Amino acid sequence: MNILILGSGGREHAFAKKLSESNKIQNLFVAPGNAGTNSIATNININPTNFQQVKETVLQHNINMVVVGPEAPLVAGVHDFFLADDDLKNIPVIGPKKDGALLEGSKDFSKQFMIKHNVPTAKYESFTSDTLAQGKSFLETLTPPYVLKADGLAAGKGVLILNNLEEAKSELEEMLSNQKFGEASSTVVIEEFLKGIELSVFVLTDGKSYKILPSAKDYKRIGEGDTGLNTGGMGAISPVPFATDDFLQKVEELVVKPTINGLQKEGIDYRGFIFIGLMNDNGNPSVVEYNVRMGDPETEVVLPRIESDLVDLFEGVANQTLNEKSYEVTPQTATTVMLVSGGYPEAYEKGKTITGFDTIDDSIVFHAGTTVKDGEVVTNGGRVMAITSFGDSIEDALKKSYKNIDKITFDKINYRKDIGFDLV
Repeated sequence: MNILILGSGGREHAFAKKLSESNKIQNLFVAPGNAGTNSIATNININPTNFQQVKETVLQHNINMVVVGPEAPLVAGVHDFFLADDDLKNIPVIGPKKDGALLEGSKDFSKQFMIKHNVPTAKYESFTSDTLAQGKSFLETLTPPYVLKADGLAAGKGVLILNNLEEAKSELEEMLSNQKFGEASSTVVIEEFLKGIELSVFVLTDGKSYKILPSAKDYKRIGEGDTGLNTGGMGAISPVPFATDDFLQKVEELVVKPTINGLQKEGIDYRGFIFIGLMNDNGNPSVVEYNVRMGDPETEVVLPRIESDLVDLFEGVANQTLNEKSYEVTPQTATTVMLVSGGYPEAYEKGKTITGFDTIDDSIVFHAGTTVKDGEVVTNGGRVMAITSFGDSIEDALKKSYKNIDKITFDKINYRKDIGFDLV
């Protein structure tokens, strides 16, 4: 079987590694990929949202399945593009069609969906530039902190959490009237702040049945003690200790089942991943957001814990036979620590030579922002590498990750030394 993965980050390297372990794989391609995927697959330098290039790649390399990593191609309708093309329509795409991708592509749609299908979530209202005054009035009815979300995709930067009412009103105006996040903030969702501890639960579904994947918790802030600017994620842990069997049972009954049933009622044939961002408030789950793909860096701790053949599971998604597939997860803990470029998440330099990563033992190196230049592996993004380790405890796994990080160097390397600090 020939499989094409769309994307270039740590998530896609984790997919490539897990898929490459299957004896069903003949050839594996990643577009555009990175220096890590290059060592286990064939990289193809195309843009995943250029569907004509994707088509040419699929036909040229006799691709039998496409796995979509990031959200942008899904929201833009890559799955629909395949179904509408006579040359591509029989090639399965792992990832929802455009109607399902709205769960992430539109915050307003996803909130409406949750309310309609009784999925627990924060109360909210949506506003446009025409209803700016009503939006400011609605903020006055809430207690701080105030949560403002751009309706559309804003590269992970479209959510503001503010403690000051006047500042919240000012930012609402910036988003709606001055297009702070461009077209993404032409509609803004304002919602009440959910209290509790955040975690993520991932679901793989074929539109009828589903498998609940391991829970994970990521660390978004650049600084230790969860301080400083938000990033794409500085590390992750799986499983989450406070996600007990009782809590996860509640998640399945109150969140997962109503979500899958809701999609069916809406006539949305959803085949792929649903990332459910949750708040655990004294043992009660509440949904913060849906994403329509796996998270990053959570994928780098979730996929390594799955012991089943991922190609086999994806075939189940494509053929709607997922309920018949074997699914096993290791009880061991996985942790990952992200190495980032100096200056990230603000301005940073690329092209820094990376050394030592090939001397790692007892950990897995997942490349994120890397490329090969003049025969050397160099930095090519803000988040550079994720170092994943297994252990019988969080402390045990983290000790291995940090021990191996000491072997890796590049100019202005930065990472958090306290991943998992709140769980240990």
